[in-house]
Amino acid sequence: MTTEEGKLLISGLEIQAVRKDIKNIHVGVYPPNGRVRIAVPTGTTDEKIKLVIISKYKWIRKQREKFLNQKRETPREYVTGESHYFMGQRYILNVITGSYRGRIEITGRKRMAMYVSPHANIEDRKIVMERFYRACLSKELDKAVSKWEERLGVQANEIRIRKMKTKWGSANIKNKRIWISLELAKKSPSCIEYVVVHELTHFIERKHDDKFKSIMDSALPNWRLVRDELNDFIY
Repeated sequence: MTTEEGKLLISGLEIQAVRKDIKNIHVGVYPPNGRVRIAVPTGTTDEKIKLVIISKYKWIRKQREKFLNQKRETPREYVTGESHYFMGQRYILNVITGSYRGRIEITGRKRMAMYVSPHANIEDRKIVMERFYRACLSKELDKAVSKWEERLGVQANEIRIRKMKTKWGSANIKNKRIWISLELAKKSPSCIEYVVVHELTHFIERKHDDKFKSIMDSALPNWRLVRDELNDFIY
C-alpha cells in the first residue's frame, strides 16, 4: 500500500492529510489535543479534501472542544500523597525507600506502596510504576483475549503492550497482531475487555461499519457506554 502524508490549513485548522490506496474517506479527531486527520484515496485533490473538512467542520470543532476542555492529569512526580489510577480506581501513593530493587504493592482499597532505593529519581520511579502497570495489564489481557477469541471464533498471533497516546488499541489484520496501550492499566477491567473485543472484531470486519457494530452489539451490548468512559479519560 502506498501512502502519502501532508498538512493542510483549512478554516484555521491544521489537517493531517493522508492519501493511500483506500476507497472511502475517513475523518478523525484524536486526543489529547484534538489532532485532525483525514485519510483519502490516492489522487484526491486538496480542493476535495477542503470540501469534506468544511462539510464536517461543526462536528470537528465539537470533538476538538471536548478534548481540549478535558481535565488534564498534572505531571506525575511519584511522591508520597500523589494520586495514581489503576484498574479504574484512584489510589494514594506511599513511597517507601530502602534496599529495594523497585516494586509496587496495593496495600489497601485506596493505598498503593512504591518500594524504591533512596537514590531513585523521578524517571526511576516512573519505570517502576510502568513495569507494574505492564505486568498487571498483561494478566488482564491474557484472560480477556482467551475468553473472546473463543467466543468470536478468531485467533490473535500476538498481543503487545506499548505506550500510545492517541489510541487504546490497534490491530494488524494481516499478521493477526494486536497492540494495546499501556494507559489501559489505569482503566477498569470492563474497558480493557471492550478494547480487546473491539480489536478482535477487526479480524472479522476491518471497517467500523454496520456489520462491525452488529458484532459488537451481540458481544458487548453496552460497548458504547464503555467507549464513552474511555473517551472521558484524563491524559
